[in-house]
Formats: sequence, C-alpha cells, structure tokens
Amino acid sequence: MSSTCTSHAGEAKKGKTSAIAPTAGITFKKKSFEEAKKEAKKSGKLIFIDAYTDWCGPCKRMAATSFKDPKVGEMFNKNFINLKIEMEKDKDGPELARKYRVVAYPTLLIIDGNGKLVKQSVGMKSSDQLIALAKSVL
Repeated sequence: MSSTCTSHAGEAKKGKTSAIAPTAGITFKKKSFEEAKKEAKKSGKLIFIDAYTDWCGPCKRMAATSFKDPKVGEMFNKNFINLKIEMEKDKDGPELARKYRVVAYPTLLIIDGNGKLVKQSVGMKSSDQLIALAKSVL
C-alpha cells in the first residue's frame, strides 16, 4: 500500500521549502527542467524528478528515509539527473504538474532528454522499491 497526498484547491499550507541534497543518498541538482533536459541529452542519462509539495507528509518521510539510503543514492546518482521540484511553488512546478498530469504526491517521474515521460510512479516508496523503479528503466 502506498501513501500519497492529493491536491485540493485551497488546501496547500504556506511554509518554508528547503532543497534536500543528502550526502549519503540521492543528490538532487539545483537546475531548471530545461537545463536538466540539455544535460540528459549530452550525457545520455534519464531525468529523475521527485514531484512533491511542502505540505505532503509522505513526501517528507521519503525525503528523510528512502532518499537518504546510500544504496539508493549510488543507483540514482550514477544513472540519473536528479531533480526535486515543489510542484506548486517552484518555477517549473505548475507547468510540469499539468504536462505530466501530477495530481497526487509524491509522484516520481522519469523523463528522457526530449521531455518524453518514460515512467511515472505515485506514492511513497521504500529504498528497495526505488531501486526496482530505477532498474525498470535502465
């Protein structure tokens, strides 16, 4: 069973957002989606996006647990360009939420350098589930 948060108009809570770049786990790059697509084309890697909101409990739990796992970090840092995008407040968030039909959080997106959706997964994931997700597209 997966934990998710569903967006409802007017329910978003105001609060501080923070970029999470754990040293032992996944390193999320601070760049725009367009910059990530350019890097993906150049490197041949796919883009991994953690589509989250600051009011989503399962998003926070996954950021504090699964994303910090060294095995997950090794898999994702080696094979993907990793982005963490707050879908309601970050510059690219609302547009990406519409384009990829993100309506529940967390949503994990794997996208190629042309912007084509390769895989979408909704709900909180364990470390093993994240590694399986990565392997399914490599």
